[in-house]
Amino acid sequence: MFYQLATLGRSATQFVFGGITLAVVTLASMYIHSPFAATAFACLVVILLFSLMGSFIASLALSIASVAALVYVFTLPTISLRIDDHPDLLVVVAFFSASIVGTHLIGSVRHELEAAREIAAKLRHSVADLHNREKLWRAIFEHNPAMYFMVDEAGTVLNVNTFGASQLGYTPAELVGRSVLNVFLGDDREVARERIGECLTDIAQLRTWDIQKVRKDGSVLWVRESAKAMLGADDKPLVLIACEDITEQKRTELALQRSEAHLAQAQELSRTGSFGWNLAGEVFWSKETFRIFQYDPETKPTPQHVLDRTHPEDRASVQDTLDRASRGEDFEHEYRLLMPDGSVKHIHALARATRNASGVMEFVGAATDITAAKQTEQQLRRSEAYLADAQQLSRTGTWSWDCQGRCFAYRSAEVSRLFGFDPDELVSLEAIRARIHPDDLPLQQEVQRQAIEQKKGNFEYDFRIRLPDGTIRHIHSVAHAVVGSDGSTVELIGTHMDVTEQHAARERLENTLAALRESEQRFRDYAETASDGLWETGPDHVVTLISEHASAAGDLATGHHLGLPRWEIACDVEEEPEKWQQHRAILDAHLPFRDLIYRAVNSSGSAIYVRTSGKPFFDVSGKFLGYRGVSSDITAKIRADQAEQELRKAQADLAHVTRVTTLGELAASIAHEVNQPLAAIVNNADACLGWIGRETPDVSAARRSLGWIIDDAIRASDVIRRVRTLAKKGDVEMVPLDINDVINEAIALLTRELLNHHVTMRTEMAPALPTILGDRVQLQQVIINLVMNGIEAMQAVNDRTRELVIQSSRDNMGRVELSVTDCGVGIGEDVSVRILDPFFTTKSSGLGMGLAICRSIVEAHGGCLSIDRKQVPGATFRFALPVVS
Repeated sequence: MFYQLATLGRSATQFVFGGITLAVVTLASMYIHSPFAATAFACLVVILLFSLMGSFIASLALSIASVAALVYVFTLPTISLRIDDHPDLLVVVAFFSASIVGTHLIGSVRHELEAAREIAAKLRHSVADLHNREKLWRAIFEHNPAMYFMVDEAGTVLNVNTFGASQLGYTPAELVGRSVLNVFLGDDREVARERIGECLTDIAQLRTWDIQKVRKDGSVLWVRESAKAMLGADDKPLVLIACEDITEQKRTELALQRSEAHLAQAQELSRTGSFGWNLAGEVFWSKETFRIFQYDPETKPTPQHVLDRTHPEDRASVQDTLDRASRGEDFEHEYRLLMPDGSVKHIHALARATRNASGVMEFVGAATDITAAKQTEQQLRRSEAYLADAQQLSRTGTWSWDCQGRCFAYRSAEVSRLFGFDPDELVSLEAIRARIHPDDLPLQQEVQRQAIEQKKGNFEYDFRIRLPDGTIRHIHSVAHAVVGSDGSTVELIGTHMDVTEQHAARERLENTLAALRESEQRFRDYAETASDGLWETGPDHVVTLISEHASAAGDLATGHHLGLPRWEIACDVEEEPEKWQQHRAILDAHLPFRDLIYRAVNSSGSAIYVRTSGKPFFDVSGKFLGYRGVSSDITAKIRADQAEQELRKAQADLAHVTRVTTLGELAASIAHEVNQPLAAIVNNADACLGWIGRETPDVSAARRSLGWIIDDAIRASDVIRRVRTLAKKGDVEMVPLDINDVINEAIALLTRELLNHHVTMRTEMAPALPTILGDRVQLQQVIINLVMNGIEAMQAVNDRTRELVIQSSRDNMGRVELSVTDCGVGIGEDVSVRILDPFFTTKSSGLGMGLAICRSIVEAHGGCLSIDRKQVPGATFRFALPVVS
């Protein structure tokens, strides 16, 4: 509206002043009588000039007014203008057209000029504004507290702000034109190159990363770079990088990470896990807490997880603690965890209740694994118990004497026991001193005084305690002084040990030593008068020492045996090389040997037998020094053994003769036993021929007869085998035997003899008897002799059945026992004591060796032959043999 009013005022001004000017021009033209055309031209110029004021409407109005004025003026009678005069009309038309066109053109030009001026003004304002903005942004770019880099696609710095260059210790000129990679650490340059490349591959995409840069002085700072690529004026890509110094942030992060790591390590080392818990149900556990409870760190913890791990015996108390905590009470609690592998942990939980910013009650606490402490506590208690037991068992008490207070600072229970007091009883110092023997109390007080004054070393002394019942105890005390910061003795620490038994043992030892010296002298006398010879050899096994009474030990009888090894003294080295090789091996191994028997020659040239034993001896460093030993002349024993072997051989020959004699006595029975199967063989053979000789041979009957022939032949063969066995002369063969089998084999040879003498045989053999070790032939001989004696003892019996009983069983000592009982005339008391002696017999034709040989055989088997005289007629011979272990 204001613009329209301003335009209207300007048009009115233009019209008024233009009209006045036109009037002046017209009047002047009239006054000078100017031609019509000239006047019209002058009016046209006025209109055109006033049209420069900018209003086309005012110019149009002036043009119309000029035409009207010209027509009016120049149509006056004084003016020779005619309206019908064509040239003047053309001038009027031309004037009006020119004024209109000229006014329009001038208005258009003026409008363009005004528009140009406005544009120029705006442009000047824009340039000024741009210049101001450039100054502002350059100031911001130069002094912004952030580092700005502009680099090309090769990484060359095109521009850098002053702040950024100064942060790195450079001037902008020192960085422009150089590679931006120079301000990165060597290890990070490849990373920076990759990040710039990523920006260039994705124009206008903002990328951010953290990296380290190195200053000119070599120090390092952390920056967070935000970069974006754009196209420059020449359409070449540029990368603008804004860097934010985050060194302090990184340091804070690293410090926080270190702090968290240190906290985690501290929790792990202290086995303490932290936790947070609010009543809204949110629970936080540290890593160590998860480790203590052995849950996966990805698990979302709840109070139920604690209850699930709690030991069944502690769940009620833990639940009670949680219930009290839900009411906002602080808690401190110890309980146990039962782990999946069956192990048990002890936990100490401590928490304090607080309210967070939202007013919600929450707990912050710690759970400590005190298993090791509990175990240590238990071990300490056990150690204390062990120490108390050890003190009680060793009768050693510990004590501490306060030198300033002149009283006991500590006294173990065993000290009270040593002095005869109850450990739970309060005992005064006077009561304790009253128990010390009066003769020893001054010495004890003097030693304590010296310990306090000398202040170093251990002090030992002995004293006696006299108990109320008169018993005397000997005490050995050891103490040392504890010096305080002022250099004075503040405490005496020591022990009292009951050495009563040691004191008595020392007296016994002294008595024993005296007895030992007496015993040593006694055994030295025995050695000097003994028939055995003492000897000693060196490390090369040659004889170095011979006792004075070695004449009985043939190899050491003469002095020329000194310096010779034993195998040069012996005479049977070539006869028994294996024995001497084994002996040499024992000597080389430095092992003791015992009862080496060899043959030597005494000083008179007679062969003797020597038994020697030796033991190696060494020095304190373990070096072998030789052997010491004793030698005995066992020639008499060897001769006796040889005589005994000859006697046994004679006994074996006699036993063989007895068996052969017995076989002669049983010849008729044996012949009958052999003839019976032979006769059966003949009959069965005839029958077999008869079966075969038929027109139609009876093969099955013949086969049956042949089977009988075979059985009878085996019977005859068994009889002959048994006879040959008894008649055979050979060495004794001790083998495992079943006594029942031996009995049956012996009875098989006596069947006919029993029938001939009308004797009934009854056997009572226990089944499954243990095995014995013996010679089958000799034991069969014993059984046959005992049965034959029983048959002969019953020859005169006609008033009762002649019955012979053989029994086998186990006696009360676990041995196998065999007895032969007859019902004959019995054995008189005077006969029973001699009946087993050699050459004693009650038979007119007997030699008296049968039972004697039986006794020798039984004793050689480790048994004993005995006789039981019965009240009823008859007698029982029995013997028991040991079983195989």
